[in-house]
Amino acid sequence: MALASLAAGMPRAADAPLLARRIPATGDPLPVIGLGSWITFNVGADRTLRRECAEVVKAFLDGGGRMIDSSPMYGSSQSVIGEALAAQGEGAKRVYAADKVWTGDGAQGASQAEASRRLWGVPRFDLLQVHNLLAWEAHLPMLLAMKAAGRVRHVGITTSEGRRHADIERVMRTQPIDFVQLTYNPADREAEARLLPLAQERGIAVIANRPFREGALLRRLQRQRVPAYAGEIDCDGWAQLVLKFIVTHPAITCAIPATSRVDHVRQNVGAMRGRQPDEALRRRIAADVAARA
Repeated sequence: MALASLAAGMPRAADAPLLARRIPATGDPLPVIGLGSWITFNVGADRTLRRECAEVVKAFLDGGGRMIDSSPMYGSSQSVIGEALAAQGEGAKRVYAADKVWTGDGAQGASQAEASRRLWGVPRFDLLQVHNLLAWEAHLPMLLAMKAAGRVRHVGITTSEGRRHADIERVMRTQPIDFVQLTYNPADREAEARLLPLAQERGIAVIANRPFREGALLRRLQRQRVPAYAGEIDCDGWAQLVLKFIVTHPAITCAIPATSRVDHVRQNVGAMRGRQPDEALRRRIAADVAARA
C-alpha cells in the first residue's frame, strides 16, 4: 500500500511531515494513527469525563489525526464522540468517521446505522463495518447498497483478538470490501501469515485494532527499559515504538489506539512523525517485544 506524506497544517509540529497511507479503493491519504473508543469513551452521562473525552478528540485532531472508530457495542461512546465533534466546530470536518453495524437481526442494520449517524452528528459515515462479522451475510449487501447510493464512502468488516481469521479471509476473497479491521501489534502477528498479504493483493485497506492489547501490553513493556535504538527512530517510549512497528507494515493503513488521556493521545499521534523503522529494525522490535511481553 502506498505511503503518502501530508503537511500537518497544525500549530503543533506544523513543519513536520505526517505519515499517511492511501486508501486503495479511492486513493485518499489517511493519517496512520487513528483513535479508538472501546471502553475509554464509554463514560455515560458523567459531565467531567465527557469533557475529558472532548479534550482527547481535540488533541487528536490538532495533532493531525483523522480516523475515529466506534460501534453501537461501545455503550455511550458514540454520543460522547458526537458531543466532542460538536465542540470542535469547523475542526470536526477533518474527521474520518468510522463506525459499525452490530446486530444479529439483518433487518435492523440500516436503522442502527442511521441511529449511529445521528449520535455522531455527521452528514454521513466515511466507513461502515460489520462488527465481528455478526450477521454479515445480511449486513454487507445493505452496506454496499448504501455505498452505491452515496450514503457511505467505504465498507468493511472487523474482527479482534485473532478470532475468525478463516471467515475473514473468505469474505476478503469473495466480497468487494474496502476495509478490514483486525488485531495487529508486535506481540500479535498472526495476521502477517495470510490476511495482510491478501489485503495487499486485493487492494483492501487494513485497520489495526488492539495495538496495545487494551493497555496490557504497554503495562508489561513499561517495566523494562526502552531499547536504545528507539531514539534512532524518534520514539519517546514504548507506545511510539509499538505504533511505529505497526504502521510501517506495508499492508497497514491505520492503527486505532484508544485512550482517555490527552498526554497519551498526543504521544500516539507523535508516532506519525519522525524517522520510521526499516524492515530489519521492525524484526528487532518484534523480537524485543516478544522477549518482554
